[in-house]
Amino acid sequence: MFKSVYEFFTHKDKTLRDNRWIFGSMLVGSIASLIASLVLSIEAIELARDPDAVLACSINVILNCATVNSHPSAFLLGFPNSFLGMIAEPVVITVAIAGLAGIKFPRAFMFAAQVGYTIGFIFALYLFAISFFVIGALCPWCLLVTLTTLLVWFAITRYNIRENNLYLPKKVQKTVKSWVTKDFDKLAMWCIVVFLIAAILIRYGEGLFL
Repeated sequence: MFKSVYEFFTHKDKTLRDNRWIFGSMLVGSIASLIASLVLSIEAIELARDPDAVLACSINVILNCATVNSHPSAFLLGFPNSFLGMIAEPVVITVAIAGLAGIKFPRAFMFAAQVGYTIGFIFALYLFAISFFVIGALCPWCLLVTLTTLLVWFAITRYNIRENNLYLPKKVQKTVKSWVTKDFDKLAMWCIVVFLIAAILIRYGEGLFL
């Protein structure tokens, strides 16, 4: 089994191998995000029943789901933000599985997926900023959603740039495709991850472990 999985993700064809890593990353990221959204949705219902409920992920003053999920930003559309993840992530999972199976989606569909997930990515970063700068507390499950959204966004963007699905001007397309070919997108992704982790440690480092 492990040999088959290894051979699947190390195929000799570079494009096919890259596709499998892209959609594999999307699948892992979207499943993790769906699990986090489910947990956050359950906790939102629990807090609605009992505002003083002690949640399992409320570890200390800094890592505290209850504090974050009780803030108005957790209900920007009038219901828990995590419900959006429950709706969106199954779609991403379906696309990822289909991509792993070798199905090629229409250009317009992938462009729409890019737009939709870009909105989700911006939304996730916005919520992280609110938690980081305004609330002054971090929700472990929310951090997982931020990380997985980042992972999936870079994966789908890499695929769409490589497949010319974004309707970019020719010169722009040629430039960004050369960046993807050189794996600059992967470098950018890890730089953002390291930056976010460093920012958390610098601002809340001591309080994280109390």
